[in-house]
Amino acid sequence: MTQDELKQAVARAAIEYVIDGEIIGVGTGSTANFFIDELATIKSRIRGAVASSEATASRLHAHGISVYDLNDVASMPVYIDGADEINAQGAMIKGGGAALTREKIVASVARKFICIADGSKLVETLGKFPLPVEVIPMAHACVARALAALGGQPELRLKDGKPMTTDNGCFILDVKGLRITDPVALEAQINNIVGVVTVGLFAQRGADVGLLGTEEGVKKIEF
Repeated sequence: MTQDELKQAVARAAIEYVIDGEIIGVGTGSTANFFIDELATIKSRIRGAVASSEATASRLHAHGISVYDLNDVASMPVYIDGADEINAQGAMIKGGGAALTREKIVASVARKFICIADGSKLVETLGKFPLPVEVIPMAHACVARALAALGGQPELRLKDGKPMTTDNGCFILDVKGLRITDPVALEAQINNIVGVVTVGLFAQRGADVGLLGTEEGVKKIEF
């Protein structure tokens, strides 16, 4: 199976976690896009969705799915999103699509986090994928120095030769060279660096369920 077929399989499997008559939190990225396409087939069963990025909102709107502002939603039963890496405890690295802050905010409101990914994203130790850190633009240099002091190799994410800007008007530092053995502690440590908006470690609030696409089918892990 191709990677896209694996993503499509887990997106289809995630539909069983959608609660009829409710608002669904939806993530950002290629796997989340497959889920949005699957969600469109049952859109009459849900009230709508909360999007974790402008790109996700646009795709939901294109399918005729109502998009709610998170400020108008008191709670959600489920948030469904992909991951760049996930470990056996449900801790994740996210932010390859530059939506980490909004993803973390929407996930915090949901009662359950369902991570959908191809099986290659399951790792023993997080850190091979560069760790994204969203930062206030004026602070990117001093935050980079602080991240380097932690043993990482931060690089400013560029687009067309200029710093890439998130939906929040911020920059992303991608930190290479980390071997993250205590993701909960590192998440707190990096979030406490002045100038950091949030780090793409989802460990303090990790996934509740992992749906991983493999050649043998969708593997379900409950954390």
